[in-house]
Amino acid sequence: MHELVSRLLEGDRRAAARIITLVENNGQEKEQLLSELFPHTGKAFVLGVTGSPGAGKSSLVDSLVTHYRQQSLTIGVIAVDPTSPFTGGAILGDRIRMQDHALDRGVFIRSMGTRGSLGGLARATKEAIKVLDAYGRDIILVETVGVGQSELDIMATADTTLVVLNPGTGDGIQTIKAGIMEIADIFVVNKCDRDGADKMAAEVESMLDLGHGQNPYWRPPVKKTSTIDGRGIPELVGAIIEHREFATASGDFAERRGQQLKAEVSEIVEDYLKKMLWSKVGANAEMAQLLKDASERKSDPYTIARRILEVF
Repeated sequence: MHELVSRLLEGDRRAAARIITLVENNGQEKEQLLSELFPHTGKAFVLGVTGSPGAGKSSLVDSLVTHYRQQSLTIGVIAVDPTSPFTGGAILGDRIRMQDHALDRGVFIRSMGTRGSLGGLARATKEAIKVLDAYGRDIILVETVGVGQSELDIMATADTTLVVLNPGTGDGIQTIKAGIMEIADIFVVNKCDRDGADKMAAEVESMLDLGHGQNPYWRPPVKKTSTIDGRGIPELVGAIIEHREFATASGDFAERRGQQLKAEVSEIVEDYLKKMLWSKVGANAEMAQLLKDASERKSDPYTIARRILEVF
């Protein structure tokens, strides 16, 4: 067994950070590490938190961490921030907003960039979840980048997904769009101390009455919270427990985990094939000429794509 894996399983915090860094940077040891960690995964409960920018996702995650720590549960937090398409860097401001837990050994916080993923989560994020799972965290909270309508990845990653909205920002219209209703297991109207929170909650309830939602047997509850005074946090935690119990009893939990594994295998296979294909294309003189022809409008991308498949 790899030394880092042994240390991680013994609860070494630095080993967890080091493995996540290797995963994020696609290091040479990544596959070996993840293969050795896999038998030790599948125990943590993964809670996804998504929603539009400014909805208060980080503050809500911070409040949930505080609540769970009062119950002596160990927590992992993966906060995903936007990544520069030019440098690959990220602001990683979510960690700054969770400084209250920085010295708590029962909380492990990691900020990560999206690395250009349009679904809101990079593949490295999903692999980091496995690392924290093997590390022995009871609950892993994943806060997405918050781009609103392209957050579908979290649905295929988390066991329970919270969609966070807040009053007065047009989120009522946002919930109708792009499958947001299908993402949510629970809706959270955050900043409920503001005017319009009741109206927002009523709008979401009305849309649910029209039959929106990913599961015909589970109607997503709508919970109002305020991270300023902690209002509604215990009720939200209760709803999370209720969804977890429902998903376990109905078999939805096991089915969702099975679909996640299938999607992960498919993603890895596609990644391997893509790398193999383009390494061969780059070393082939005929392909270089075809691409040159396309740039000169002597050929078209579809003809070139078919030719690449024929050759390789």
